[in-house]
Amino acid sequence: MALFDLPLDALRGYRPQLSEPEDFDLFWEKTLAEARSHEQGARFEPVRTPLTAVEVYDVTFAGFGGHPIKGWFLHPAGAREPLPLVVEFLSYGGGRGLPHTHLLWSSAGFAHFVMDTRGQGSGWSGGDTADPVGGGPAFPGFMTRGIEDPHGYYYRRLITDAVRAVEAARSHPLADAARTAATGMSQGGGITLAVGALVPDLAAIAPDVPFLCHFERAATLTDRLPYREIGSFLKTHRGRDAQVFRTLSYFDGVHFAARGRAPALFSTALEDQTCPPSTVFAAFNAYAGDDKRIEVYSFNDHEGGGPFHEEAQLRWLPQRLAER
Repeated sequence: MALFDLPLDALRGYRPQLSEPEDFDLFWEKTLAEARSHEQGARFEPVRTPLTAVEVYDVTFAGFGGHPIKGWFLHPAGAREPLPLVVEFLSYGGGRGLPHTHLLWSSAGFAHFVMDTRGQGSGWSGGDTADPVGGGPAFPGFMTRGIEDPHGYYYRRLITDAVRAVEAARSHPLADAARTAATGMSQGGGITLAVGALVPDLAAIAPDVPFLCHFERAATLTDRLPYREIGSFLKTHRGRDAQVFRTLSYFDGVHFAARGRAPALFSTALEDQTCPPSTVFAAFNAYAGDDKRIEVYSFNDHEGGGPFHEEAQLRWLPQRLAER
């Protein structure tokens, strides 16, 4: 796929005027207050694995509605003092999988928490967390579950889980709460932007080719899933465009970015049809923090920088966490 979105010079100045709900902040304040009314009860149970350089814990904590959410907590074997912490959120359709597939950050000397994704985990990796909340009619997938109203929308639950995941991970004695970063690719990148706004004391965030940004442009620019789920829903439910995009506006990464302050390392790929670069630049250009940077991968699709971007993160993040 050749370049299909705006030229890079135009992307660097792309600042669309989006319709932000007047009660955006109140909506999230009430959502998180409701979640925190449930005892977090984070449990870290040691797991025996063939790994010798990393110790692993099976984690359960209370997310949205007090629902049990799973995760992995990993740290370098033999660690005795608190370590900088990386909390990771996963791409669309995947779950936490097996511990040995998450060795990057613990191998680099960090404590690492991987949050399972409620209701997903049957695509590219397995998961262990159910989503006990139902919804109205929806197109197959997760993008339109509960889309009739923001209070029942799937991503209200998932983003709330993510905020609670940071709180749970920080409760481990080997996690340094003051040196905590959030990261994730695609869906995980969009969730990272939300967490960066809703957890204001993070030391850094690293949203990689983030999803869940500038919904109206994404839904009309690309026909690739998952954004296409929105168009497929509206193809059947004619005349509900305003209602659907009103719901999505409470979850748009551009609005969250405007509230983010932590140092941030973004990435985008100019041939990315899954998360078009204009949607990523809309969030990056709106990001309120002064210390922000975006890596651009000119001839890549949704894989973005892959291992090259992991290396960029490995060089960038320790500097930000060491400054705390």
